[in-house]
Amino acid sequence: MKDQNQKKLNDSWGMRWGALAIVAFTMMAAYYVNDVAAPLKTMLESTLGWNSSEFGLFTGAYSFLNVFLLMLIWGGLILDRFGIRFTGKLATILMVVGTAIEYYAMTQMTDATQIVMGYKWNVLVASAGYSLFGVGAEVAGITVTKIIAKWFQGKEMATAMGVQVALARVGSQAAYAVAIPVARAYEITTPILIGLVCLVGGLVAFFAFSVLDKKLDRQLETAVDASPEDKFSFKDVKHIVCNPGFWLIAVLCVLFYSCVFPFQKFASELMITKYQIDENLAGTIAGLPALGALFLTPVFGGMVDKRGKAASIMMLGAAMLIGVHCVYALPFITASWVAIVLMIVLGIAFSLVPSAMWPSVAKIFPVNQLGTAYALIFFIQNIGLWGIPTLIGAVLDGFCVVGTTESGAKLYDYTLPMCIFTGIAILSLIVAFMLKAADRKYGYKLEEANIRK
Repeated sequence: MKDQNQKKLNDSWGMRWGALAIVAFTMMAAYYVNDVAAPLKTMLESTLGWNSSEFGLFTGAYSFLNVFLLMLIWGGLILDRFGIRFTGKLATILMVVGTAIEYYAMTQMTDATQIVMGYKWNVLVASAGYSLFGVGAEVAGITVTKIIAKWFQGKEMATAMGVQVALARVGSQAAYAVAIPVARAYEITTPILIGLVCLVGGLVAFFAFSVLDKKLDRQLETAVDASPEDKFSFKDVKHIVCNPGFWLIAVLCVLFYSCVFPFQKFASELMITKYQIDENLAGTIAGLPALGALFLTPVFGGMVDKRGKAASIMMLGAAMLIGVHCVYALPFITASWVAIVLMIVLGIAFSLVPSAMWPSVAKIFPVNQLGTAYALIFFIQNIGLWGIPTLIGAVLDGFCVVGTTESGAKLYDYTLPMCIFTGIAILSLIVAFMLKAADRKYGYKLEEANIRK
């Protein structure tokens, strides 16, 4: 019998953080691709002839397959049945293929004038590619989260999740910062091509991680990815959905992220039209929440690891979100410095909630249910990520057009959309209060520290 006290690969600080760095690069590339089209909204309208409804369709397509074909749920089941190595490779391949289709539609189909279901043909093909990418990105997200739960169990789990989120935000910030300058210097699709190349690198990185993870499984003897007693059972779905904590975190997740990611898709245009910010800087300012998350999410994750208070932190982040969107909704506040300050505050809230939310799931559910639990939560989140951009795009075209630019693009008044975001943020705070009450009732221990002494 082997020595049970034998040092394992993840007992080494350098090895577990090195493994995290490898998979974090893959997610960094994914977040870059996810956000790189957002600052290009006005250019897509003037160059490809898209309108806000078509842009909203494209943006919401990220979650279309995840929501309507339940692809994210199937991804979670595959993750718990076949393990993190197989699922991670599959997810990354889907991201590469989806981004390639999106790039093709925007470069080779610019003359496609056919109208299908009320939308331009190139819009639908680009949306299909983005939707396939969305399946891969979301499945990759739950896979990486389970990787961290596996490699950092009983260690710096919240800090590790915070660092992973922070590094992913580097990809987002890079996308917002370089999209417009690169598109103007070269072609409008060049920023997307850069993302495609990075995703290919991310695929190679994940194959490299798989070598380390396979070695860890051999050291764990019970082989986490293959052991029958650790395998997911379909009966576990019932246990997950019957847990009140699942529903509260899932609803909080969809409400909170619906106020962040969909908002960022339209934020660059808001900066330009309402706050008169130069278009070369608008994307960078819209990406400030990602930049803030880069530095703050690991810090807040460390606080959760050492001191707990996860439920309270989620409440604070939701409350900050209300203030941000409420001020953005006020039509008489148009100073550019206000817009920048609000983006910084949004970045703080954007760092607080994820650093507390995702480690909390690992406290509520056992490891063999984590993949499916995360998948179900991400699935519900994707309903918002699909529906809210589609709603905002339709509202802008239907009620908020106030003129046109010299290039022919429409000008919009964002007061009504920001009121919608404010209402969603208020609901997120109510759910956060309910989650803290459930924590006291059911003993999830969300307010306790993660690091075992």
